[in-house]
Amino acid sequence: MKIALIGAGRIGKVHAQAIASHPKATLAAVTDYHAPAAEALATQHGAQALSAEAIFANDDIDAVLIASSTPTHADYLEQAARAGKAILCEKPIALDLARTRDALQVLEANPVTCALGFNRRHDPQFAALKQALDDGRIGKLETLSIISRDPAPPPAEYVAASGGIFRDMTIHDFDMARWLLDEPITHVHAEGSCLIDPAIGEAGDVDTVMVTLTTASGRLCHINNSRRACYGYDQRIEAFGSAGMLQAQNESETRLRFTGEPGQVEEKPLWFFLERYAEAYSREIGDFVDAWQEKRAPLASASDGLEALRLAEAAERSLKEGRRIALDDIH
Repeated sequence: MKIALIGAGRIGKVHAQAIASHPKATLAAVTDYHAPAAEALATQHGAQALSAEAIFANDDIDAVLIASSTPTHADYLEQAARAGKAILCEKPIALDLARTRDALQVLEANPVTCALGFNRRHDPQFAALKQALDDGRIGKLETLSIISRDPAPPPAEYVAASGGIFRDMTIHDFDMARWLLDEPITHVHAEGSCLIDPAIGEAGDVDTVMVTLTTASGRLCHINNSRRACYGYDQRIEAFGSAGMLQAQNESETRLRFTGEPGQVEEKPLWFFLERYAEAYSREIGDFVDAWQEKRAPLASASDGLEALRLAEAAERSLKEGRRIALDDIH
């Protein structure tokens, strides 16, 4: 599969390495609004630096991976679909539901393989937890707890353009909740505070949130987010059921634990998502290539992006209005 990369920034470099390392994929071209960045990344991986227009017009390119800035995602996705290219798009497709639905309509009119970058579905630990749930290992799932904390807050200028913590950060956890609960979520209740960086509050956002999701059968999911964890990237999941419990733990460099007279000491978690989810990004490319070749749906689709965004919208409304929100009210 010949893939062109749109976006040569931090996440673009991660995807470029994942593509170049996959035996069934080739990084064919790179484009970026900053031409020198595209040229440097293309040279590093033996690809061409092309314009976006040239990529969409090139019949030899099978797919595009959209890793550019968020406001450009929907436009590039629509251009790729109309050009008949398979698509792997970083989340979110857009920051609002109306623009996202417009993009999905273009996909319906121009059917191509389209995967969304919810890379956590591809993480080995989380995938194993999902498989164990599906196998009934803990009986009936009753409660789900998701902890996701960044090591340090982003700059306030990033926050102002990010769409807010629910669209930028919690959206990954909303997708994990949907995937693991595997039944309709009916209600959302969110609480949030600015406890870490006053500049985030001045930008109109919060940096600490807790969200409760309720499903149609009454299952409960609790999401705990913070923009700061002094010890590293905190990524854990606990699934509790009628016959037991499953836990996905933090990853560290070696997962070595020392036990001695002073007590037990473990390594700190890996510092950030680049390290923590390196394997997930690689497996994401593998699933995308296989879905295209096998003409099947990818593990995370564009419609999954729409549904996660609906949960983000509901959480934002819940926080603003101080009440529980029915998801049916989010259109």
